[in-house]
Amino acid sequence: MDEENIGQPLLKKHYYENCPGCKVDQAKELKTDVSVRNLFNIWMVVLCNALPISSLFPYLYFMVSDFNIAEREEDISAYAGYVGSAFMLGRCLTSILWGITADRYGRKPVVIVGIVSVIIFNTLFGLSTSFWMAVIMRFLLGSLNGLLGPMKAYSSEIFREEYQALGLSTVCAAWGVGLVFGPALGGYLAQPVEKYPYLFSKDSFWDRFPYFLPCFVISTFAFAVAIASIWLPETLHNHSASIDNTEALENGSSGADKDKMIQKNKSVFRNWPLMSSIIIYCVFALHDAAYSEVFSLWAVSPQWMGGLNFTTDDVGNVLAVSGFAIIIFQLGLYQSIQKVCGPVGLARISGVVSIPILQSYPFMTMLSGFTLYVAIYTASILNNVMIEVISTGLFILQNRAVEQHERGIANGVCMTAMSAFKVIGPAAGGAILTLSQKRLNATFLPGTHLVLFFLNVVEGLGVLLMFKPFLSIKQSPSKL
Repeated sequence: MDEENIGQPLLKKHYYENCPGCKVDQAKELKTDVSVRNLFNIWMVVLCNALPISSLFPYLYFMVSDFNIAEREEDISAYAGYVGSAFMLGRCLTSILWGITADRYGRKPVVIVGIVSVIIFNTLFGLSTSFWMAVIMRFLLGSLNGLLGPMKAYSSEIFREEYQALGLSTVCAAWGVGLVFGPALGGYLAQPVEKYPYLFSKDSFWDRFPYFLPCFVISTFAFAVAIASIWLPETLHNHSASIDNTEALENGSSGADKDKMIQKNKSVFRNWPLMSSIIIYCVFALHDAAYSEVFSLWAVSPQWMGGLNFTTDDVGNVLAVSGFAIIIFQLGLYQSIQKVCGPVGLARISGVVSIPILQSYPFMTMLSGFTLYVAIYTASILNNVMIEVISTGLFILQNRAVEQHERGIANGVCMTAMSAFKVIGPAAGGAILTLSQKRLNATFLPGTHLVLFFLNVVEGLGVLLMFKPFLSIKQSPSKL
């Protein structure tokens, strides 16, 4: 009889019948948690959050131009940067509040509110008739859309510990694809009367609101996701008696150990492996937000201003191909390469390689025809893939730096800090691009060489910070 009890829990877990968190824990115990449904839920919700963030970049230049707020053509990029930053400013101010709400009332209500905000305010953004209306709609969208942090926690809670990396990589892949396919969607669907005159007639509703169609399509997708989210499993326990005490007894933990766990939760800001990875992530977030803004604005700018004179369709094609490359790499190659190099080593290599690629962009204006398209497609694919490689590696470090009971507050801190830096990114990128387009004949760093040089300075800083002594990596117990 004693032999039969070896390996059995010291105390059987008690599950509450009407508790959604207990149902998730039961599924994990029965090993039915890793399912296509759970992965699909994460993918759709994160994609719904990512699409409206960057879908405006291909047409934002033309949208601001139509508002007639810029006195000179060179000033358009600066105003576009303010619109791009409004979303992140709103999210920066409310991320911690939404994290607290998710911890108190559940992940699911925050997710549904965030998706509904996409439906309402993304639609109204497409109907904007003035610069300030566009800024306010983007600000409200960011303020009420606080679902990314809770979804990062959700992706860790819905799976067993050994599969938490799968949930986190799904978040990263969906986020990266959304940030790339969003601009592609905006590029294809903006100004439909000019692009598809056989479907959209002149002087129609679509002619009056030429940027509504991409917003409408994303909002329709968000509406479908909102309905599907009704059946999203909740991971938060709704009973006052926590099963954590039971888990502590199973692990042989004492009350003192429990007190230590609570104390750890209060000192997350002193967790240097976590905070160092968050700081580095914020530096790259600043770079990535600025790059997303600058690339689209630079690509559609006239050639006399150092741009490529691309149409929004051209930008959409480049970003769509880059999005497919991210899917293939993240889902097919990343795990194998990461096992050889490690997440940190692979992120360092990606950061170093992306610097010369980015600085080569201004020279592409001297190309034309097939050669230009090969160069810009290759550079965009490599740059966007490496952005996701760096983000995924830093997400993994953050996930490993904290225990499961600390992930909620850790994600809240990360989202707030990252959003603050992404407020600066589009505004700074647009402003520096405007400055660079005013000094086309300068001796030192003429034209767009200037803005890309500043982007590379930020990238280089991020790469340097990924080395010791700044970056501290928490070792797993098996390696100690």
